[in-house]
Amino acid sequence: MHDFLSSPLIDPKTPIEQTPIVSLDLETTGLDPNKDDIVSAGLVEMQNDRIRLNSIWHQLVRLQRELPHQSVVIHNITDDQMQQGRPLAEVLPEILRRLQGKVMLVHYKSVEQNFLNAACLRLYGAPFVIQTIDTLQLGMRVFELQNHTIQPSDLRLFNLRPRYNLPLYRAHNAMIDALATAELFLALSREIAPRGNAALQNFLIR
Repeated sequence: MHDFLSSPLIDPKTPIEQTPIVSLDLETTGLDPNKDDIVSAGLVEMQNDRIRLNSIWHQLVRLQRELPHQSVVIHNITDDQMQQGRPLAEVLPEILRRLQGKVMLVHYKSVEQNFLNAACLRLYGAPFVIQTIDTLQLGMRVFELQNHTIQPSDLRLFNLRPRYNLPLYRAHNAMIDALATAELFLALSREIAPRGNAALQNFLIR
């Protein structure tokens, strides 16, 4: 955690194409980080306006309790599969190492930010602090620029993707969702800054 927090933030004036980005997705048993658990994490790295497929990483998290039924239905991760994972105390350092010195990309920041913050406070006594891009917020910005009426469902990851003719993937798999978020970001960034050369600060959460 010390190494993670000691890494300098990326200069907000850095061109977005040159910014090292990690698209991250967490699957959880619910939405409350104080009582729910992380059950899997997936990520993929981005740089030079490219998704680095050779950097894809996915890990199940082993819990000390049975998975809630509703969680199994949504994520299709069974108790037997979950037991083949690693404890969060082993997974979290790997997540932090892969995020270190980079910008985190997510869809709906509250899940990843709040769950990682709760985990860091519980395991290390320190908060999780990182520069973040949220494709949900970028999608909202595009709708507002185009004067479109926004329905909450319009901003879901797999409802935004068809607007850009992105391929149809199965939802609620951390690795697939991380890749889907990365692809959506590339499409959104071109719509927000069609001429390119936009700075990181134009995409960070405000």
